[in-house]
Amino acid sequence: QVQLRESGGGLVQAGGSLRLSCAASGGTFSWYIMAWFRQTPGKEREFVSTISWSGGSTAYADSVKGRFTISRDNAKNTVSLQMNSLKPEDTAVYYCAADKSLGALSRFVNQYNYWGQGTQVTVSS
Repeated sequence: QVQLRESGGGLVQAGGSLRLSCAASGGTFSWYIMAWFRQTPGKEREFVSTISWSGGSTAYADSVKGRFTISRDNAKNTVSLQMNSLKPEDTAVYYCAADKSLGALSRFVNQYNYWGQGTQVTVSS
């Protein structure tokens, strides 16, 4: 089964950019649909973005559309999230997720079986 490890979080001012990365190991990466979710204290984990096996299809939450870009490199077993024009409301712990049993992109937390440990993103106003 795949193991996931996120990196790239940090503190940034509003309007700035960050790039998150998720490194996968222990599985055939190209078999997995990949996604990013985020969570703030006291709230449920929410969908941010997802990408298909080849990277040819993507989907975004309305709140990040036009500002965030998801991509993957199957040769390097990584998925990235480029976050531009960051807002204070983007502050959260960001999680990488994967699943190989999905037949299509999914925005639902409970459909992903593999998760990273999360990386904190803090956007100051």
